[in-house]
Amino acid sequence: MAETITLATYNANSVRARLPLIQKWLEEYEPDVLCLQETKVRDEDFPSDGFRDVGYHVVFRGQKSYNGVAIASKEELQDVSRKFRDDEFDEQARYLAGTFRGVRIVNTYVPQGRAIDSDKYQYKLKWLSYLKQHFADIADDWERLVWMGDMNVAPDERDVSDADKKKKHVCFHKDARKALHDIMDLGFSDVFRKHVEEGEHYTFWDYRVPNALKRGLGWRIDLILAMGEFADKCKSVKIHRKYREMEKPSDHTFFCVHFELNDGE
Repeated sequence: MAETITLATYNANSVRARLPLIQKWLEEYEPDVLCLQETKVRDEDFPSDGFRDVGYHVVFRGQKSYNGVAIASKEELQDVSRKFRDDEFDEQARYLAGTFRGVRIVNTYVPQGRAIDSDKYQYKLKWLSYLKQHFADIADDWERLVWMGDMNVAPDERDVSDADKKKKHVCFHKDARKALHDIMDLGFSDVFRKHVEEGEHYTFWDYRVPNALKRGLGWRIDLILAMGEFADKCKSVKIHRKYREMEKPSDHTFFCVHFELNDGE
């Protein structure tokens, strides 16, 4: 029998506000690993008990009111790392990594960027360039490497509604897309696109856009990317749109993929 692993990602937009929804999803789908972004909570206030109550270990790196990342897993993660640099540039809680059954999982909450002419957009591009160097440094260390999270970049025109109107948006501007693809060119594959070629499959619908969900005005910016031949082990993908339709949802929804770790021999 083939050994399998199910991985998922979700921008919670406050883990405490969304905890009941997260618990419901974990109990319904029972993934091996769930990466969370935008947890918006200091480490001392993280609701660890809520994850233990539904059978999950959890590691996290947070800060008050902004950013924050966490990884929930059925077994304890090994080799946990909370930073990818050793300087003040990595002071924001946007990176968390750990190993689960031999799979190195990197969870990121990429900066949004605010506006093209802002310092925050330049910070986003610089952050991605540093992340590229980090992956170049570690890629040979891991036979099974997965990068996942809220990338705050839509890879191509299939991944946004009204693409022509979004070319100057910080999450679709050509420079942001180039920065994402420069990292992917190290050997990462977008596993969703291995199974689904057509557009209009989204993971994020902006609260500020009236009836965005009903009108199909969304973005696919929550991604799971696998390095090298490991990407071919991904056997299925699913965006759980119904959780964006529930009461008090995040503006994102859960995205889940299924890997076979061996050939079953």
